[in-house]
Formats: sequence, structure tokens, C-alpha cells
Amino acid sequence: MLEKLVAHRIEQLPPESAGALAVVLPGGRRLGPEDAAVVLRLKTFWALRHLASGRVGRLAGDYVEGRLQIEGPARRVAEVAASLVREEPTQGHAGGLRGPWLSRWRHRPAADARQVQQHYDVSDDFYALWLDPRRVYSCAYWQDADMSLEQAQQAKLELVCRKLMLRPGERFLDIGAGWGALLLWAAEHHGVEATGITLSRNQHAHVTRLIEERGLAGRVRMLLLDYRELPEDQPWDKIASVGMFEHVGRARLPAYFAKLRRLLTPGGLLLNHGITAGGTRNAQLGAGIGDFIERYIFPGGELVHISHVLETMAEQGLEGLDTENLRPHYARTLWAWSDALESQLDAARQLTTERLLRAYRLYLAGSAVGFERGWMALHQTLATRPDGRWSRTRDGLRGTQSLYPFRRDYMLRSP
Repeated sequence: MLEKLVAHRIEQLPPESAGALAVVLPGGRRLGPEDAAVVLRLKTFWALRHLASGRVGRLAGDYVEGRLQIEGPARRVAEVAASLVREEPTQGHAGGLRGPWLSRWRHRPAADARQVQQHYDVSDDFYALWLDPRRVYSCAYWQDADMSLEQAQQAKLELVCRKLMLRPGERFLDIGAGWGALLLWAAEHHGVEATGITLSRNQHAHVTRLIEERGLAGRVRMLLLDYRELPEDQPWDKIASVGMFEHVGRARLPAYFAKLRRLLTPGGLLLNHGITAGGTRNAQLGAGIGDFIERYIFPGGELVHISHVLETMAEQGLEGLDTENLRPHYARTLWAWSDALESQLDAARQLTTERLLRAYRLYLAGSAVGFERGWMALHQTLATRPDGRWSRTRDGLRGTQSLYPFRRDYMLRSP
């Protein structure tokens, strides 16, 4: 029965994947065309069940654990896998909303530290294989279509700094500073006094070394610190949080934005950049995809829709000023990462386990397809802590209550 169902699924693939998939059953029988671009060689009938039901996340887990083999280029594998999904991954029932108590428990400081270190401390050299030279591990900004990944990441760093209107001498905080790209760019190109924080020991050591090598020790510092532990006695003029709030958890978002408000000087600017849910009620993707990411890639990660982000910000006293969706930019970024990793598989095998490498190959290519199809999005949201000086006039506008000019063109003008 399962074999017939799988054979039917192969025959009924949509036009973009028609003829692209073949399946070799545990006994050796082949279903699908001989010249298929993607071949799944199943070692167990559990994998057959997952294939028949369209639970592609479970199927991905079978691959990671060695219960099936996948042959074919990563791009085609991801596209065929997406075609096998039977349920809309962004619907509320597809992953549901985790209970607030569970979300809070999963995102205690000690738990967050373990989860971040599990992901980011895999191997600096492994990430260096497929990231750009600055190791920017977040969505690039393809300002021009012919940009390289390195150029697009530089454009993203500059876009963040422009949106925040960074000025020399300002106190700038980078929450979740990664390998230091934004922190160092802001200091070297915009003259700010910069502080970055991370929970990754590898990242902390890497950035601390770069600060010393570049002679920035008096103006830039990197702390191994949870954002909840940041002192509030000296608020920052500008704050960026890039690719970090996905780790916060839905139940803790109010406390997260309340903390950022207290860390921000009245009238200052905050830029929150992160992955958001494609649906309004799913905390993770359905079809087993979210479970795969939870287990093998981002333990503790939770997604929320941009509408919930804006609502929570407002409830915590932050005024939303500008929101931009960079979803297709992240799809192209992920394809660039995937292509880079695929071109260096032998080198990657020297740096990590085959199990982890399989997980990342599927994660990068699969996520690219997910962003292309709108299952996830990427939003940059600029906000302020209003200073209450509603009678002040700025550039002909009364009531701005912040540094923001309420004209968007400044973000794209040449300095």
C-alpha cells in the first residue's frame, strides 16, 4: 500500500519537479524514472512512511541518521522535497503555539547559553568554509543584482548603520554580535564606541582577538554575556539586534523588548533584524520541518509573525518607525551559503561529523526554498523609545520625539 502511494506521489509531482525524483526501496525495487535528478535510497520502511505522508522533516532526519541516502544536487533536492509537502507549513496546526510555561522554561539563561553554544560553537573553521570573509551569519542585502556574497553582506552592514543613523562618539550596542562584523564595521566606518555581546565562547574569543589586532581596544569591547545581565545605568544611543531574537522565545519577547527599551536612551534608535514566521499562528514550520530544525540545527528557536513583533514592541513602550521585509534577500543568501558548502564537502568532512554535515546541507538548501515560498520571512524593524518632547520640532516636523527624521530617504542617500 505504501509503495503504491509513493509511486502515485512521484507521478503527481508538480510541473517544476515532474520526472525529477526516483525512490529505491529497501528491497531494491525502483520507483520513478531512471534519469531522475534526485534519487532517494531507502534503508528502512520508516523512511517510506515519512515519504508517503509528506513529512519531509522526518525524511530529512532519516537522512541525517543514515536511514536513507540522497543522490542529486542540493538545489534540486530542496525543490523536490518542497514539492512533496502535503500540508501548508505555515498553518496554525502545523507546529502550533508552544505553551508560555514551556517557552519560558526552555529560555532560561543557562538553557539559552547551552543552545547557542550547541549551534555556534560547532567549529569556526566549518562556518568559515561557506560564510563570507567577515563570517556574517545573517541575511545579506543584494543592493545590486550582480553583487558577490561578500559585497552583499557589506551592503547589509552599511544598511543597518544607515538606518540607525550612527554618528561618531555615540554609544552603540550590538546584541548577539556573532563574529563581530557589524560591531567592527560600525566602529571603523562610523566612529562609534561599540559594545557587543554573545553567548558563544568561540565568537567571543574570535572578536576579542580582532579588536586587539585592529587597535580598537579603547573603543570596542566584546562581552560573553546574556542580554538580561546588561547593566542599565548608562543607556546606549543606538542598539542593533541582528539574527538573535529568534532565540528569545515567544513567551519571553515582552521581557526582551522591555529590557531593550530600558537599555536605550530616550529618543535613541533600535534596529531588530530577524527571521519571522510566514503564518500568524505557527511557532515553527509544519510537515516535520520545524522539528528537524529544533533537533539538528537551532534548539530552542521559535518564530513569530511580524505583526506579533510590532504589537509586543508597542506594548513595551517602543514606537515602530520603519519595517522592511528582506525575505527574497535571505533566500539568495542561503543559496550562496549552500553552494559554497557544496563546493567544499571534502574539506567540511575534515572539520565536523558526517551527521552534522548532512544536517547543514539540508538546512541551508531547504531554508532557501522556504524563504522563496514565503514559509518564513526576514524583517528589519526600526524603533525608538520616545523621549516625550512632543513640542520639539525637527526638520519642520513637530512631535518626532526621537532622532528619526520621519523621512525614509536618508537610509539610501550617499554620505
